[in-house]
Parts: sequence; C-alpha cells; structure tokens
Amino acid sequence: MKKKPVLYAEAAYALGIAILALGTALMEKADFGMSMVVAPAYLLHLKLVDSLTFFSFGMAEYMLQGVILVLLAIVMRRFKRAYLFSFATAVIYGFTLDAMLVLAAPLPAGGQALRALWYVLGMVVCSLGVAMLMKTYISPEAYELFVKEIAQATGKPIPKVKTAYDCVSCAIAVFMSFVFFGFGHFEGVKLGTILCALVNGTLIGWIFGWLEKCFELRDALPLRRYFV
Repeated sequence: MKKKPVLYAEAAYALGIAILALGTALMEKADFGMSMVVAPAYLLHLKLVDSLTFFSFGMAEYMLQGVILVLLAIVMRRFKRAYLFSFATAVIYGFTLDAMLVLAAPLPAGGQALRALWYVLGMVVCSLGVAMLMKTYISPEAYELFVKEIAQATGKPIPKVKTAYDCVSCAIAVFMSFVFFGFGHFEGVKLGTILCALVNGTLIGWIFGWLEKCFELRDALPLRRYFV
C-alpha cells in the first residue's frame, strides 16, 4: 500500500490562512458578491471606511469574529481557551487578507468572463483554505470554529452544519445591505453570494474528504493540548 505524504497540522494552519485570504481577495476583485461568510464584515467595512479611512476589510473581519466568538460562548454555555486562540487567528487572517487585497489589486478584471474566472477560482480556493483549517488542531477562525463546535455538539456532519450557517450568514448580509445602502442598491451581496451559499458546504466537504484520502495528518509540535 502506497504511503501517503505527510501534511503537518501546523503547515495546514499557515497554508489555510494564506489560501483563504487569497480566495477572498480574488472574490472581491471579481465583484460578483462576497462569500456569505465574509459578506457581513465586508459590508461593515464599506459602510465605515468613508468616515474611518483606516478601517480595512481585515479589521472588520476580526472585529466581527470577536462578536461571533462571544455568541458561540453563549450558545455553548461555556468559554474555552480555544476561543481566545480563534480570535488570534482572526487577527492574523485580517492582516493577511489586507496584504492579499493589495497583491490582487493589479490583476485585470475587465469583462464578465474574466470576473467570473476570478470568482470561481476564489470560491474554490476559499473552500480549500477552510478545509485545511478544519484539519488542524490550532483554533481556526470564528466562522469555522462555530461550525466545528456546533457540529460536534449536535452530532451533525460538518458539511450540513456549514451549509446551514452559510445560509443564515447570507440572510444577515442581505439585511445589512438593505439597512446600510437601501433596497435598490446591493453592495457585497450579489448573485455570486447566493451561489456560494448553496454550494460552499458541499465543496468544502469534497475537499475535506480529498485531504483525508491523499494526506496523512500529523502534528509537528506537541502543542495540541493547549488548544483544547
């Protein structure tokens, strides 16, 4: 039997953050609507950046994720050390996202076909990033941690919980768009957002299975016990 290549959990964490940030930057470049998970943070950024010029997309991400972690603690009726590490991940991701947005800025985005390419590529890349973060013991972003914790508590498969979470997040983003920009003007939430909400959970499930099939996951460092 052929031995699987090793994917260290710590490498999966670092790659997951970078890949997820890149995918989000590509979707922002496409302007077909952000993924439903990050759309609320993106809308918050768009609403406040005119008056607070320093308020980046990345900053909006880790601020909103802090709120989600508080909600998770309330739902689970306990506060775990992993939630603090999750917020640290959100901050790292926020800075990485702002860097990826700068790197993606020079990419051409003229024409519907090219924009569609960036969007589809971004959606697949984001799904890969999420799947990799879910394969590591290090606390992922609040979005992924929320799904992971609820799936474990209810015994439901992660892809199904992820799809439900995505649909709720999409509805919240639509509501925020209406409140911030009015009924006749959609920002951040477009056709691509709806499409992503419907297929993202399944896509992550496929990639998650592919990672398990093709790689042997190991810890390079004896740190797992600190993230429980």
